[in-house]
Amino acid sequence: MDTAPKRVTKRRGETRQRLLDAALTVFAEQGFGRSTVEQVCDRAGYTRGAFYSNFASLDDLFLAMWEQRSTELIDGLRQALDGMDTAKVRNVRGVVELVTPAVRVDDTWYRITSEFTAHALRNPGLRRVMKTREESIAGAITPVVAALLRKIGRETPDQVALGQALVAVHDGTAAQCLLEPENPAVWRRRADLFERVLTAYSIETGGRS
Repeated sequence: MDTAPKRVTKRRGETRQRLLDAALTVFAEQGFGRSTVEQVCDRAGYTRGAFYSNFASLDDLFLAMWEQRSTELIDGLRQALDGMDTAKVRNVRGVVELVTPAVRVDDTWYRITSEFTAHALRNPGLRRVMKTREESIAGAITPVVAALLRKIGRETPDQVALGQALVAVHDGTAAQCLLEPENPAVWRRRADLFERVLTAYSIETGGRS
């Protein structure tokens, strides 16, 4: 009697995950505003009944997909930062070159986040979700960056402001990088902007660790 509920729960979880995976593809291809429940169900191989047994609406699905993917990306960012070799960092540019590869520019996720941002600006509840996401990203990367800056003799008086600036540069340059992914000048200018932000939001102390 104990095994049946576990099997049902596992099956329901698998159904929910397939719908979330399908939504990621459909939203990226069609855009949230043009996507339908039927499109998500067709991509996942389920009926509308399966959809509505897991999600109240397309908005509900969008939010669940967003929160799951954001959590996965932030966890991946933390793992990448934890595995960095910091021994060779000698200056601000070195900090940029070490950290930026961990912050991926992903075409599919950019399309979804861009639309989610526009959607969230029309909905106060979703704005809080967006704000939490940006704070989580900044919270993952800023302490690492601040520690690297200390290694080269620079302190960051306002880490919150630094984190917001780093997120802004990443989001602002992502579209340019995706439009011209093979253009090295675009990626170099992105690195230049990160370097200037780190310099502007830190103070040279002279001591190196």
